[in-house]
Amino acid sequence: MEYNNLDTAKSFAELEKKEPYDIRTGLTAERIKKYLVRQGGGLTYSYAAMPVDEKILGTLQKLADEQELVEKYKSLLKGEVVNLTENRSVLHQLTRGKVLKDKVVIDGSDKDAFYKKELEKIRDFSEKIRSGEIRGSTGKQFDTVCQIGIGGSDLGPRALYIALEGYCKGSGIKQLTGRFISNVDPDDGAAVMDSLDIETTLFILVSKSGTTLETLTNRDFVINAMKARKIPGFDSRKHMVAVTSNTSPLASSPDILRAFFMDDFIGGRYSSTSGVGGVLLSAAFGFDVFRQILDGAHEADVCALEKDILKNASLLDALISIYLRNVLKLPVTAILPYSQALLRFPAHLQQLAMESNGKHVNRFGKPVAYSTEPVIFGEPGTNGQHSFYQLLHQGTDIVPVKFVGFRENQTGKDVTIEGSTSQTKLLANLCAQIVAFARGKDDADPNKQFTGMRYSSLLFGKKLTPVTLGALLAHFENEVMFEGFLWNINSFDQEGVQLGKKLATKVLNGCEGDDVLKAYVDLI
Repeated sequence: MEYNNLDTAKSFAELEKKEPYDIRTGLTAERIKKYLVRQGGGLTYSYAAMPVDEKILGTLQKLADEQELVEKYKSLLKGEVVNLTENRSVLHQLTRGKVLKDKVVIDGSDKDAFYKKELEKIRDFSEKIRSGEIRGSTGKQFDTVCQIGIGGSDLGPRALYIALEGYCKGSGIKQLTGRFISNVDPDDGAAVMDSLDIETTLFILVSKSGTTLETLTNRDFVINAMKARKIPGFDSRKHMVAVTSNTSPLASSPDILRAFFMDDFIGGRYSSTSGVGGVLLSAAFGFDVFRQILDGAHEADVCALEKDILKNASLLDALISIYLRNVLKLPVTAILPYSQALLRFPAHLQQLAMESNGKHVNRFGKPVAYSTEPVIFGEPGTNGQHSFYQLLHQGTDIVPVKFVGFRENQTGKDVTIEGSTSQTKLLANLCAQIVAFARGKDDADPNKQFTGMRYSSLLFGKKLTPVTLGALLAHFENEVMFEGFLWNINSFDQEGVQLGKKLATKVLNGCEGDDVLKAYVDLI
């Protein structure tokens, strides 16, 4: 198996010669019924409104085979070192179950057994929290969980929590309220703390290293705020657990109630299916809900093994994205869920994609001569239609769109106005946007002219459930992985976030003789 740059592949040179399929006239009912791929969790991937035809798809299959994408995925699943920068394996798929039969043993530790042990700890703890067996220091039962973390320790878990609030309410599942503190801006912490009854709140401190400056600062902010209330008998140590590595200072800290472990093989942005998301989601919604998320993600992970790109939604999505980015030279992609429950999902996917694949050197440290990750942004529909869709429809740049939608809403609550329900209106808007982007509209008035050829895909299902949500998460994680393999970059380090951290520390140490830093400090 070889790792080669995208532009060295013979099939990529062939792909560069292909003209995009004209979806203005070629988007037919027959094409829409045919251009579908089943994904795990009851999802389906529709790519009929993407500029690909049978010839382009055939070349994309050649590219997938030439770059040995599925073989590289299997290598990752077996625990081989694919994160060369940090000399690490990448094991987030293993947190939701083995995809291959191979045993993954690293430094003498069976990693599948390790993750299962932590999962059992989460199950046991969450059940005791929800039943009231474990209570706060003043004897009151917990009714709120508040996660303290930043980046991947916040975005993914927060997105998943918000995504399932409506589902759990509609299903009659007992809930604990979820709150989040991430920004080191004290106004963030103060706003959350002012809204909490600390006697009934369990704080979840998330830091793999146990040394993350923003997170530890927020921890101390929270502890000080708790002490300031001077509640008789209150003990902050019985209101805080940690999700960390077993070698971090937090692992054996006397200031926490319980510690749950992760390891260096789970990157922050890939950690939602580990204890980073598991403790919060299991406490808030029950362990069974979190288990279903894992099951849906596992289904999608298994689907990603398929070598036929027309049967592998994540792989096909990645290949089409490469065609858009590196052949059609499109620098921005929008992710637009037509589901209010996915309010924070675009923000999570923004980090997932841009932190993973925003790289300018290949996995061996050599500069690449082609573009990598596009800028990702998004907002739920229909709100976005009244915001930035003007540019998507009539701007000078083509912005490909990844739509997400569901046939049913989560809560079961709706209203019929003028002959149709709100959910029907939502889906009507979704379908209309796909067709409007693709076909455009001719008009004698240039201001009302729509050029069309605005590309989009659609991931859809019956309803946003925990299983569906897990599959949706894994679909995008695996798409990002396959794109990284195609570009021959390391999708699993994040050196780009380190320089700013180091300079911030320098500022906190008095700028250490750096006149430029000091000038900005003096300016502010």
